[in-house]
Amino acid sequence: MSSQPTPSERPCRLEPLGTDADTLCRDLLRYLELGLGQDAGQASPLAVYTALGLTLRDRLAQNWKHTSELRRQQGGKRAFYLSLEFLLGRALGNTLLNLGLEEETREALHRQRRDLPELLDVEPDAGLGNGGLGRLAACFLDSCATLALPVTGYGIRYAYGMFRQEIHAGEQREEPDHWLKHGYPWELKRPERVRRVQFGGRSESYRDGQGREHRRWVDTRDVLAVPYDIPIPGYRNGIVNTLRLWRAAATDIFDLGEFNAGAYPEAVAAKNEAEHISMVLYPNDSSENGKELRLRQQYFLASASLQDVLADWTAERGEDFRDFAERHSFQLNDTHPSVAVAELMRLLLDEHGLGWDEAWSITSRTMAYTNHTLLPEALEKWPVRLFGHLLPRVLEIIYEINARFLRQVAQRAPGDTALLQRLSLIEEGPEPMIRMAHLAVVGSFSVNGVAALHTQLLKEELFRDFYRLWPERFNNKTNGVTPRRWLLWANPELSQLISQRIGEGWREDLAQLSALAPAADDPQFRAHWAEVRRNNKARLAALVRAQTGVELIPEAIFDVQVKRIHEYKRQLLNALHVIHLYDRIKRGEASQITPRNVLFAGKAAPGYFMAKRIIKFINNVAAAINDDPDTEGLLRVCFLPDYRVSVMERICAATDLSEQISTAGKEASGTGNMKFMMNGALTIGTLDGANIEIREAVGPENFFLFGLRAEEVARLRPQYDPRQAVAADEDLERVMDLIQSGYFNPFEPGIFDPILHALLAPQDPWMVLADFSSYKHRQSDVAALWHDQTEWQRQSVLNTAASGRFSSDRSIAEYNRDIWNLQPLVASVPGLV
Repeated sequence: MSSQPTPSERPCRLEPLGTDADTLCRDLLRYLELGLGQDAGQASPLAVYTALGLTLRDRLAQNWKHTSELRRQQGGKRAFYLSLEFLLGRALGNTLLNLGLEEETREALHRQRRDLPELLDVEPDAGLGNGGLGRLAACFLDSCATLALPVTGYGIRYAYGMFRQEIHAGEQREEPDHWLKHGYPWELKRPERVRRVQFGGRSESYRDGQGREHRRWVDTRDVLAVPYDIPIPGYRNGIVNTLRLWRAAATDIFDLGEFNAGAYPEAVAAKNEAEHISMVLYPNDSSENGKELRLRQQYFLASASLQDVLADWTAERGEDFRDFAERHSFQLNDTHPSVAVAELMRLLLDEHGLGWDEAWSITSRTMAYTNHTLLPEALEKWPVRLFGHLLPRVLEIIYEINARFLRQVAQRAPGDTALLQRLSLIEEGPEPMIRMAHLAVVGSFSVNGVAALHTQLLKEELFRDFYRLWPERFNNKTNGVTPRRWLLWANPELSQLISQRIGEGWREDLAQLSALAPAADDPQFRAHWAEVRRNNKARLAALVRAQTGVELIPEAIFDVQVKRIHEYKRQLLNALHVIHLYDRIKRGEASQITPRNVLFAGKAAPGYFMAKRIIKFINNVAAAINDDPDTEGLLRVCFLPDYRVSVMERICAATDLSEQISTAGKEASGTGNMKFMMNGALTIGTLDGANIEIREAVGPENFFLFGLRAEEVARLRPQYDPRQAVAADEDLERVMDLIQSGYFNPFEPGIFDPILHALLAPQDPWMVLADFSSYKHRQSDVAALWHDQTEWQRQSVLNTAASGRFSSDRSIAEYNRDIWNLQPLVASVPGLV
């Protein structure tokens, strides 16, 4: 008798999926015709994109499953990255790049008579972030996977991401960005992992069976957190990590009794209230309702994510939390998720029965806080009244944390009531406020800034008193960007040229770009370099033409400032210089002007009046200049609407001059400066944020430095008089006269008075006019260098060669070395590719 199992007894196994063009083509066709019910010959590009996304997600899912098995087998510590923003951009290109399937996919599509670029343009940007903070989070997840680190991201699945920006008569108009309206083929819903998040109600005391007193949160209005997982592939290493995004849902769809009674709006009120939490990215918080919704979002993210992690722990270990802190790290991406400190305490105390000291020991050894801003208005503060209404039990815990903390401070500094007031988690006043940044510092074992100067200012100014208490907690982790998206994918021609010269090792170790430096002195290489840059500029010019109708000057400097519109970013300083160039042309100095295209892009927060007025100002200036025949071939100005990740991929590859001109001491780091440098742009900038380290890396001679230093800004501020700056510079005086005369707003009198008042106010915190003269002179140096194309291209190569330290791989390696202490996953499971 044979002992072999009969066919009916053999287990059914899933064979590894093929990655050749034939298999991809068949699976694509199967999804298209059987999954989506489309006729392959008549299917829209959107349908083909969706089918292709599902086909590639299957390949990701194989490695996703194997990565989970690796984590279980190898055990060890895990980290969790909590961020209210993840500016992912498009997934298709990144997936093809990281899986190494671009050529096979092109061939599979060719057999279907389809074109990959067409499908790439169909995909919406997953705009779940406002700018640099969210894009940094996305870069960090890419690097965690590439370095095989067991890191899970947690965020919110906003139904409407960063708004779509339209420009009407020069004004920003916000349109909904319903990026999910056609579905999202990359995500997987996880209904079995739904969590319940509490709001409202009240806190009460009770005694357990042993007579011990406890607190509990009762009579709450609960919301369900429904998880959707997005795979995050590493670069060709078989590792796929997870980004888990939470969608808010009601516990009951509607009240049937209300519905039957004819009260239709009331019947679905609970559903609508719940779903609002994950409806829109970062609501305008100028209103009370906006503030409440934003606080709901922050707590929703923190509570659902922490419950999720604790559920995994208790499923494996029960209620034994003795080595929980040794196995977990929670990285708080800025102040937004800092309520996680108090929420972890609540869960450990109320849900898992730990004592205060044990719970605090776990919390304070697992939380790590990254600060991203020196601007006081960006540090979250919540009215105690609002907090108590929404989160009464959490408020009790914050008060207890504060009381215990202040007792410790009082023991170290007896009688120093001013110090206690400065350090307190509660800011007293007519409307007592909770200082969430203070909560994050007190509850974390690590506090880091994101550039050397930023971290120094955190220690010396923003968190000075905390630094004196706990100097060992503070460290710097300079930001970085992923070279896969921002060089390899965004600039394929340049990437190929680099690889031909130094090999392909730089793709996974960007420090190897330093080997490119000798090529800066090779005339033949520089010629190829310049040719690639010209091609990139032509592609950007075509995009600008299609979007705005502005014809850029092909051989001119591409002078670019693209970032969130904010006064501290000083788009106004750039615009004043543009007017100066225009004034020179109109005064008969056209022969001395170096041709230049000045490109602006960025979004203003919907409730930020001055930022929106700056957009209007730039557009009016651009219209006046571009319509003037005297500027033909000399100066073009453009505001490109709806700035987003996929647009930046085109822009950064074509930029000659990168504008990083924030007031010194205001920019935490910046990451756009790194993307531009990586692609060969030269930088004009202040000594602010990561500009300092960029200048150190490339050398002062290859960086256009201008403006006051941070310490000079601080010294000048008490006696700053912008009118003196105007009087001291004839060029600036003429620029201001042009604006005041209404030249750029002849039919809109007074519209730019708020800008003039801000620029001329001694209280101007951004000190725009103080730096104008220095900025103008360095821009003259830019123009002079442009005429020496040999030297310009040499410096361009050197900028790319020096950009290795600004890889997010380096950043994440430092986070891991100094904060997380994770062991990389070792691929020992069959099937990892």
